[in-house]
Amino acid sequence: MSAGQLCRFAEVPDGGARVIDEERAGRPVVVVRRGQQVWAYVNRCPHFSVQLDFEPGTVSCYRSQVLMCAHHSALFRFDDGQCIDGPCTGSALEAVPVKVDEKAWVALV
Repeated sequence: MSAGQLCRFAEVPDGGARVIDEERAGRPVVVVRRGQQVWAYVNRCPHFSVQLDFEPGTVSCYRSQVLMCAHHSALFRFDDGQCIDGPCTGSALEAVPVKVDEKAWVALV
């Protein structure tokens, strides 16, 4: 793995999420995937500035569309990080630009 590579594309479950630790990404990041698309967000809920995973490394996702903050049940869309339900409706997760590189790694842009 070289600098900027977060994880292999195949390590992010389709319709799910993978938490990347601060050591790899420079800050805790959640990578989400739907089909061939991936997005990444800073692992911090805008409502109360806590990580989205209650149990380290486990982020709940529903219908391959939204991820949920384990602390407040806020729901965030995969494709733009926008909160669509919960205590921070209208807020958004902080996006981390990523791409899938030629070797099938999810990498920082």
